[in-house]
Amino acid sequence: MTQNRVVVAAAFGGPEVLQVVDGPRVEPGPGNVVVQVRAAGVNPIDWKTYADSPGADASRLPLRLGLEVAGVVSAIGPGVRWLAEGDEVIAWRVRGGYADQLEVSEQVTVRRPADLSWAAAGGLMLAGTTAVHALTAASVHRGDVVLVHGGSGGVGRMVVQLAELRGAAVVATASPHAHDDLRSLGAIPVEYGAGLIERIRAVAPGPVTAAIDTVGTDEALDTSVALVADRGRIATIAGFARASSLGILALGGGPGADPGTDIREAARGQLAELASDGVLDVRVARTYALDDVADAHREGRGGHAGGKLVLLP
Repeated sequence: MTQNRVVVAAAFGGPEVLQVVDGPRVEPGPGNVVVQVRAAGVNPIDWKTYADSPGADASRLPLRLGLEVAGVVSAIGPGVRWLAEGDEVIAWRVRGGYADQLEVSEQVTVRRPADLSWAAAGGLMLAGTTAVHALTAASVHRGDVVLVHGGSGGVGRMVVQLAELRGAAVVATASPHAHDDLRSLGAIPVEYGAGLIERIRAVAPGPVTAAIDTVGTDEALDTSVALVADRGRIATIAGFARASSLGILALGGGPGADPGTDIREAARGQLAELASDGVLDVRVARTYALDDVADAHREGRGGHAGGKLVLLP
């Protein structure tokens, strides 16, 4: 394939600034491979990258988007050791994954399990590695009672499942329409809103010992510090503005946050194995064609997708 369509943000703003343009032909450099992208995960960091904000640097435009993909190796560069043309891989962390083809380092790939769909493979790694990092940082283990804010989202569902695998009991906040799904994963669902603390205390099988916040609202943060005695076991991947003053863990790419690079990279193989075995369910809420990327971002920004959104180039 010589054509390489890529998605760029041509300006700062909302999804209306996204364009699909013709990119250059991709050739692999040393240690790198070219991947024909079959699926690219859509994540909140993608639209936050081009959000209009004070001090936005126009010299960075146009911006390429997409941090995780799954696809087929179509070319290999000098020094590549364990991949060959035709291999099916998951690649994370990448840059510019919203594309027909992409050059990536061999080091960021794991093999795609044959029984894992392309869409699920494309949406597995960012949410999965974030969940592993959060649970590790909060020292979640057997016997804990874990509160998960945003349990029905892409990261939240991963946190719920991986916490269960660690032997913890899970209470998860979500809209009522997602409660049956959370019960099927072993969690106790609770609707957020006024009276949340009392509802959690009423259903939790014991004192809440850890909390993972995936939404960043004041309600999530205030509820967590009210219920968890040890603030070192409260982790947020979104509430960066208040994390320091509350004395809780900030994780990910926000200001002052711990990126957890080693933890996340080490988790990739295990996540692929768990998803392949069906132990870890990657719920794909909807797929979109590359040309419909703006619609995918509009849905994602709405915050109620109920799973992963994935582009299928």
